[in-house]
Amino acid sequence: MSAEAVVRDLRAELDEGGLRGSFLVRDLRSRHELGIDPDRAYPIASLVKVPLAAATLERIRRGELDGATQLEVAPGGVTTPGPIGLTRFRHPARIAVDDLLYLSTSLSDGAAADVLFDLTPPAEVMRMLAGWGLAGIAVRHPMRDLVDTPAERFEAGEVDLAHALAIGAGTAGQGHRLAQLDVTRANSGSARALLDLLQALWTPSEIDPSVAARVRELMANNVLRHRLTPDFAADAAKWSSKTGTLLNLRHEAGVVEHADGRVFGVVALTESRVPAVLQPEADVLMARVARALRDHLRGG
Repeated sequence: MSAEAVVRDLRAELDEGGLRGSFLVRDLRSRHELGIDPDRAYPIASLVKVPLAAATLERIRRGELDGATQLEVAPGGVTTPGPIGLTRFRHPARIAVDDLLYLSTSLSDGAAADVLFDLTPPAEVMRMLAGWGLAGIAVRHPMRDLVDTPAERFEAGEVDLAHALAIGAGTAGQGHRLAQLDVTRANSGSARALLDLLQALWTPSEIDPSVAARVRELMANNVLRHRLTPDFAADAAKWSSKTGTLLNLRHEAGVVEHADGRVFGVVALTESRVPAVLQPEADVLMARVARALRDHLRGG
């Protein structure tokens, strides 16, 4: 089957499952790639924690920050389902910068990420991305801005209404009544821009090798493994990734390293038209589509 036919069939499968997305799979050695709307930008939610980690580690490498410095972190106090780690703490805690990096990246802890953003603000992260020659990722705000959505205002049994608003309040130009879902105001990026970042972290680039190695380690230790991991992790394949979730958005960006030496970057950014909080079938569908793209590219 031709690449065009594969993309056409997968696009139809996504539509039938109530999803739309920006997908891209790239062979990081040959740079051959295959995708579905790879240049369409989406709010990236917790995927922003990958460039945040790289920027923080670069500042540690330069001596501007000390990874051993312990900081007092205020309790997140969040009680709605979803957030984990310090975000749900009820009491202050003292944690080293290095450990905040682990919590932010490997556990997707929003409160830990915000302490790192206090040290290295979004504008500084953007300057570092530009210095590394990476474009297309907009870092505009800390994670705390993501916990003020309609989902936090509805009663537990009515959170589906927040998803209905997320689905119905967008514009044709990707604007949105909710700032967190508006690509001109939120942290945003396309599958291509995020894959360029993965390429820079997994192959020689302007990013210092020690920084890239540590980010790869943090992504390899990702504990959120319900989305693409089942289709990419195996005894003969190492999967390192970061997920992102916000209302009807479900994302994952990662790299699969096969025992035969082939290495593929995989980015899946999706939005659902189904107004439901729990959609395991959406995770299964996006993983199946991402794997089908990888399989076609690998077999080509």
